Amino acid sequence: MAADVVGYSRLIDLDEQGTLATLNERRKAILEPLVRDHHGRIVKLMGDGVLVEFASAVNAVGFAVDFRTRMAAANQGLAEDRHIVLRIGINLGDVVVEGGDLFGDSVIIAVRLQAIAEPGDIFLSGSVYDQVKRKLAFGFDELGPRTIKNIAEPVPVYRIKASSQWEASGPGEKSPLPLPAVPSIAVLPFTNMISDPEQEAFVDGLTEDLITDLSRTRGLFVIASHSAFAYKGRNVDVRRIARELGVRYILEGSVRRAAGRVRINAQLIDAVGGNHLWAERFDRGMEDIFAVQDEVSGQIVEALAGRLIAPPPRTRPSNLEAYDLCVRARSLSQHTALAAKEANLLLDRALELDPDYAEAHRLLALNLWLGWEFWGEAIDPTRAKAVGEAERAVALDPNDAANRWALGIILGHERRWAESDAEFDAALKLDPNLADAWAMRADLATLGSRTAEAIDFVQKALRLNPHPPGWYYWQLGQAQYAAEDYEAAVQTFRRPETYRTTSRRLLAASLAKLGRLDEARREADLFMMSSPHFTIRHWSASQPFRDENLRRHFEEGYRLAGLPE
Repeated sequence: MAADVVGYSRLIDLDEQGTLATLNERRKAILEPLVRDHHGRIVKLMGDGVLVEFASAVNAVGFAVDFRTRMAAANQGLAEDRHIVLRIGINLGDVVVEGGDLFGDSVIIAVRLQAIAEPGDIFLSGSVYDQVKRKLAFGFDELGPRTIKNIAEPVPVYRIKASSQWEASGPGEKSPLPLPAVPSIAVLPFTNMISDPEQEAFVDGLTEDLITDLSRTRGLFVIASHSAFAYKGRNVDVRRIARELGVRYILEGSVRRAAGRVRINAQLIDAVGGNHLWAERFDRGMEDIFAVQDEVSGQIVEALAGRLIAPPPRTRPSNLEAYDLCVRARSLSQHTALAAKEANLLLDRALELDPDYAEAHRLLALNLWLGWEFWGEAIDPTRAKAVGEAERAVALDPNDAANRWALGIILGHERRWAESDAEFDAALKLDPNLADAWAMRADLATLGSRTAEAIDFVQKALRLNPHPPGWYYWQLGQAQYAAEDYEAAVQTFRRPETYRTTSRRLLAASLAKLGRLDEARREADLFMMSSPHFTIRHWSASQPFRDENLRRHFEEGYRLAGLPE
């Protein structure tokens, strides 16, 4: 990690003695203790700069954010022209050690990244980003490849998001989200207490089902499972999790499943007040697992908000093996065409065991729809089968909001708009916390030329799911493109959550509309590498636009970007 002080010469000209004294004080009070805390080694000090070595990319990035935060805090109360502001570069790679100093291309890249960083920024090479992107709760901007002097290949560069987003709550933390007016809760992934990895999917499925049951309770604000699972396997203080997710209460627990029995330990924590509100152990036979889920969610609701109106019951599967198969399929569905095919095999087997299992019909319907809509699968008979499976899911369990929105999005793409709107209305009446429904409804709102409404839908989804899957940002960027806010669309599509997916074609169109044709055509070429059969004509015919002018607006962007007719 290389860091230096922005405007060092100017600071020296203003007050040489005072600047040197301040830097010396901050080195002793901030730099050296933080290096020790993050298990680093100061390689050398260079007047206005420092080079530090770490054994871990995670330690290096954690140190850099903490260092920036502490230095910014130390500027408080000083005249703005006396602020000491850093720029930081971090790279990962082999080095040559001579006499305690470090040499080599890896060091050069770190120093060059620091040199091109803007004041207050932390720039990471792609090698560092790949190591930390799933391990640290920071946001990153992808800045693209940069040419580094004396380095043969361009270096992918990422920036940790602006410090104002991260420094309000302490080192490395996001600014806290405001608490909702109603009781708010996040259910953290329960811990699997036995070493058998086969049980991991069951434990995750149990957590997801508890989130679903709580989410359907009117009068509660419940964080979506995707954001809750962002903390799986991480040792993070529950108070920090609560701040980052914008909730007051955290539920955590453990599960042990063995010899036909299941033991669940759960505890409910007030992360603001620091109190344990409720704790319970459930030890039952596996045949009682769904009754236990109902009991756990009922006791949590009572502890949080007293007696609320219970939602209408969902239909439970009648076969535990079918449940296990469906839980495994959940983690595979809706990610890639290959994963969806594997999920479909599991779902077909689940439906052989339990033909009336509504969730299995729903997941199968979504995978079939995604197959013909996005993944190049044959339209017939896949399209009709997707509609039939979604309608079957709703018929079997009309009280499951997820069944309703799945049918709603599929009907929307069938241009059965009134029926689609009715299903979404029903879904969000059953479960106003259902983030996926809000985000998916944005797709149809955009294609119906209701872009402001679409953006509002995605923002609601992001509040319920602050660590969302990448397709949320696809929906946001699509609405921004439709609203002709191309700069915002480019920023959205370049987020690491969605960049390098098929949303790249919309990134290409947005760049083309801004007149950045070289970048647009580069992104279009990269898109075509992953989607070689894409044509504008086929895509346009498959999209349920309600406004032909909007259809032409999308087609024009694709043509400008050089996508094939």
